[in-house]
Amino acid sequence: MLSEILLNEDVAVCAAKMRLSFILFITISAGFSGTLAIRSLVFPSETNTSYVEMIPQKPLSLKAFTLCMRVATELSGRREIILFAYRTRDYDELNVWRELDGRLSFYLSGDPVFFQVPDLGALQTRLCVTWDSSSGAAALFIDGRKSLTKIYRKGHTIRAGGSVLLGQDPDNYLGGFDAKQSFVGEISEVNLWDYVLSDTAVQCMMTTKMSGGNVLDWETVEFRPNGAVVEINVNL
Repeated sequence: MLSEILLNEDVAVCAAKMRLSFILFITISAGFSGTLAIRSLVFPSETNTSYVEMIPQKPLSLKAFTLCMRVATELSGRREIILFAYRTRDYDELNVWRELDGRLSFYLSGDPVFFQVPDLGALQTRLCVTWDSSSGAAALFIDGRKSLTKIYRKGHTIRAGGSVLLGQDPDNYLGGFDAKQSFVGEISEVNLWDYVLSDTAVQCMMTTKMSGGNVLDWETVEFRPNGAVVEINVNL
């Protein structure tokens, strides 16, 4: 019964967003001024110095999460790419990677879970990753399409007290960067929730502007940039 209620709520929220998007489209088409814009980060070149630290709204002590982002990169071939990094002083608590062979993966303080998916490219991709400690269920979504579910790190807890970085993989706390693992491209709408969103809610965000997470909210989160990172506004 509870799952049916949550599903109905997700469908209602999705429908409301779709109606709002339609109204916005009609309004803009009718010639009214004003556009909907989001912040976007461009990492123009391979470096071991360029990154952005994101300051979360609450500590990242997590037994479940949904992490979403919009990402594009022209890096190809056998090249690791860090997409998201959360590290405490001793551990890579939550890292999301594009691996050497093109697979996507995430690491929770140990060996990763891998997903064989279409490679990232210059066209922007909406990517979401979900994980629940109670069952170990791990999955990802690419532009609304869900992967198979894998069982990973059942019973694990992601620990608080670390730093969230975009652009670099820290091998120690805010340091030990490797240019050959750095992110080059554009990334935006990085949102993190401390629970698993329903499939319906995730798929709904693929067709509208992503809603803000309750741990990281892209619209309001504080950025602490370093190096040659360019922040731009993108009109939707």
